[in-house]
Amino acid sequence: MRVKRQKKNRRTVRFFTVCFGFRQPFKVLCDGTFVHHLVSREITPADTVISELLGGPVKLFTTRCVVAELQKLGKDYSESLEAAQMLSTATCEHDEAKPADECLSEVLGSKNSEHFFLGTQDAVFRKKLQMESIVPLLYGLNNSLQIDQPSDFQREVAKDSERKRLTMTDAEKRMLEKQTARILASNIGEGTAEEDKWETPRVFSSRNGLGVKDKPQFKRNRAKGPNPLSCMKKKKVNDAKKPQSKPKAESRSGAQEVKKGEGGGEKRTRKRSRKGKAGPDRT
Repeated sequence: MRVKRQKKNRRTVRFFTVCFGFRQPFKVLCDGTFVHHLVSREITPADTVISELLGGPVKLFTTRCVVAELQKLGKDYSESLEAAQMLSTATCEHDEAKPADECLSEVLGSKNSEHFFLGTQDAVFRKKLQMESIVPLLYGLNNSLQIDQPSDFQREVAKDSERKRLTMTDAEKRMLEKQTARILASNIGEGTAEEDKWETPRVFSSRNGLGVKDKPQFKRNRAKGPNPLSCMKKKKVNDAKKPQSKPKAESRSGAQEVKKGEGGGEKRTRKRSRKGKAGPDRT
C-alpha cells in the first residue's frame, strides 16, 4: 500500500509540474491547523517530511493573519505559534488581521500565480479550493502526510490550456497570412516563361515561408574520383641499391654438413660432443 501511495503522490506532483509549471524548490503555504497537526503529532523536521512527500526540496511559508489567529487561540497553541513564527512570511496586503481562510484565498487567487502548495486540515476549505483554484493540497492523516488528487475542475483547466497552446491565436494567423502572401507574390514575379505558357499550377506551402523544410533532403551519392594515393607513380630502385637477401641456413643443430673445399673436395664437419648428457655405459 505504501508503494502505491507513493506512486499516486508522484503522479499528482508530475501533473502540476507539467500542466501548470510548478518548479523546485516547491513553496508550501501552511495554515494554523496544519502547523498544529505537525507539532502535535511530532512530525519533525517538517521540511524533510514534506520534501520526501513531494520528491524535491521545499520552502515553508505562512502569513501574518495565520500567526495572528494562532495568538488568539491561547496557551494550547503556544508551540504551534512558535513554529509558525519560524516560517517564512508570504506577503498579504491586510492592515487588519483577517480569518486565515480568507487571507489564504486572497494570497493564492484563482490562478495561483506564485505556484504555492497549501497545507491545511480544514476539509471544507480544501473542497472549496478544489472547485475554484489551481492549488495542490496537503493534509495530515494520523502520523503521515497526504496530497489530494487533482479535481475535475483542475483537469478541465489543464485540458483548456493545452488546447490554447496547440491552436494559433488571431495575431499568429494574421502574421501567417501576410507571410504567405509575400511568398506567393515573390514566386509569381520570379516565374519562368515556360511556366506561364503551360500554366502549370504551382503549390506553395506556408511552412516553407517560415523556413521549415516539408520533407527531409537527403544527400545524393555521386561518383567519386580515384584514390590519389593509388595513382602515384612507382619509384624505380637501382639494382646496386637493392638489399641482398641472405641465404637460408642449410644445416640444423646436431646434424652433419657436407661442404666443398677450395680444391673441390668434400669436407666433413665434426659433430659436437655433448658432455655430461651421454647415457650410462653398458657392460
